[in-house]
Amino acid sequence: MYPESTTDSPARLSRQTGSPGMIYKNLGKSGLRVSCLGLGEWERGFGMAEQLVCLAYENGINLFDTAEVYAAGKVSHVSCNGFSPPSLCRRSSLVITTKIFWGGKYVDSSLGLKASLERLQLEYVDVVFANRPDPNTPMEETVRAMTHVINQGMAMYWGTSRWSPMEIMEAYSVARQFNQIPPICEQAEYHMFQREKVEVQLPELFHKIGVGAMTWSPLACGIISGKYDSGVPPYSRASLKGYQWLKDKILSEEGRRQQAKLKELQAIAERLGCTLPQLAIAWCLRNEGVSSVLLGASNTDQLMENIAAIQVLPKLSSSITHEVDSILGNKPYSKKDYRS
Repeated sequence: MYPESTTDSPARLSRQTGSPGMIYKNLGKSGLRVSCLGLGEWERGFGMAEQLVCLAYENGINLFDTAEVYAAGKVSHVSCNGFSPPSLCRRSSLVITTKIFWGGKYVDSSLGLKASLERLQLEYVDVVFANRPDPNTPMEETVRAMTHVINQGMAMYWGTSRWSPMEIMEAYSVARQFNQIPPICEQAEYHMFQREKVEVQLPELFHKIGVGAMTWSPLACGIISGKYDSGVPPYSRASLKGYQWLKDKILSEEGRRQQAKLKELQAIAERLGCTLPQLAIAWCLRNEGVSSVLLGASNTDQLMENIAAIQVLPKLSSSITHEVDSILGNKPYSKKDYRS
């Protein structure tokens, strides 16, 4: 884990007046300040999306992550015609990110990002993420493409999503070699059942090249919500068409073992006076190397419950964290741990 409150720590902290409890951090070693919680997935119509964005902003969230599915020309997570920020806020007070993948016919990243900006009705995004590395494109072309969209004013920074540490390091090296702009952040899945990359691999990258971590799926696609402890209920995400993979995962032998561990974690949550999802989100936030944890929400009650996880963070003492690690039994060890 990272040292606390040092100039070399991945996420220097501050609290902002008017946003009770919200913590703000630098995204990697860049100067971009983001809320420790971001809104990353709202899968409802325009009215609900607008409510969620406004409610998030009112509670101190300034980071809003979007994504596009270019193969079908559809908006992936934002199911409204454009990004509708709260009417009383300035664009400069928001950090809006988007993800593009230029495989196939969308090889021109500037065209892909222009399409995103048109759908979002924005002039620029703060961070554009290369969503998965493109095996058919040389790294130099990828880095030049991302540098180009930044130079054109369509984005302020670029980052990676679902890239391996080796690929991120290659992008950094290529950028330095050709005087281009390197990535500042990796978006990675991180939750109680998936830890290695964010807790071991990304910290090493931060200290080497300053790449930060923005994480998603803190509840493991709803697995850690506790609603699957007795199987797959109707109308849950795992029961929907297209989510058979999630249902199979929950009903597998490993899935049953995970549910047993969640029952033990539920007891800890009750002792702390919080819900299991709040414990899981606070557990992600306790990692000093994570700049922001992206939340998913389908309604306002769920969003408020998730935001309240910040209040659980001070309760995660070393003894509680050790107890959680003992239940999970999957704490990864870095080279430094082995040397010590």
